[in-house]
Amino acid sequence: MGWTLAILLLAGILLVGLWQWAVATRAIWMLDAVDGWFTGSKATLAAGPVAYGDEAQQQLYVWKPANGPSGTARPVLVFIHGGGWTDGSPKDYGFVARNFAAEGYVAVNLGYRLGDAGKFPNMLEDSAKGLRWVHDHIAEYGGNPDRIYLMGHSAGAYNAQMLALDRQWLGREGLHDDTLKGVIGLAGPYDFYPFDNDSSRAAFGEAPDPAKTQPVNFARGDAPPMLLATGSLDQTVRPRNSASLAARMRDKGITVEPLVIDGMDHVGIILTMARPFDRDGRAKHAALAFLRAREAELDAAPKAAAETAPAPTASVPVQAAGQ
Repeated sequence: MGWTLAILLLAGILLVGLWQWAVATRAIWMLDAVDGWFTGSKATLAAGPVAYGDEAQQQLYVWKPANGPSGTARPVLVFIHGGGWTDGSPKDYGFVARNFAAEGYVAVNLGYRLGDAGKFPNMLEDSAKGLRWVHDHIAEYGGNPDRIYLMGHSAGAYNAQMLALDRQWLGREGLHDDTLKGVIGLAGPYDFYPFDNDSSRAAFGEAPDPAKTQPVNFARGDAPPMLLATGSLDQTVRPRNSASLAARMRDKGITVEPLVIDGMDHVGIILTMARPFDRDGRAKHAALAFLRAREAELDAAPKAAAETAPAPTASVPVQAAGQ
């Protein structure tokens, strides 16, 4: 018994050390590998890398639940990674898609061009193009193209919110406004002009009209429902970004209250999606609660419409004159 306790204690210390090292070095791939040990039996990599365009970074990965009823079209969650529009890979963030697939979603990790090749508006064109692929092909993997949700972290949250708010990006791909049933932004930059750091200047400094790069300027009353989550200790993308977008949405008549997670920083809000480091499950649970509540609303809508529809009237034959 004593040796068992000692081994468990040592394993816990090693995991904490791994967590701290991964956070400090941004070794996302390592967290993905560890998460695979704990979550691999619950989710399956169904496809990837899948090219949705001709550029090397225009690729995505599809994950689906390992078990569950066959023939059921599942809701779809598309995740866009962060990295300051210069770094990151959809492959390294497999733990995000894997964990949401384990909860019953068909999950897609979407990559996009980075660095010089991904300057505004290219990162948005890619994100919209990838979403078009998802809409057209996700049924092949058991997903429901009429129940697509979008989630992003940091730079990826920016991409997600711009697709949700600025109609032109989905429109260019022939996608309807209601393609997205909800959007989740994790630690996203939504109101950051004047550009005040190297990554934003590199990605947006050449934009002819900087105002058109800012999500807050596209707030609208008929936008998809959204969850804006941020950490109180985030020094990379400060919580005021979520507060600013929420205030602008309220001006348009939509109630959006940003979720500020106490004690959470910029990296932790996404890394706590990985097992076994999800002991602090506040970000994951908030995202799942948002998705499930939205699914319940959509499921209830047809029934509510039927209950409020006027009763059909019997048709009476019209007699010709003289009859």
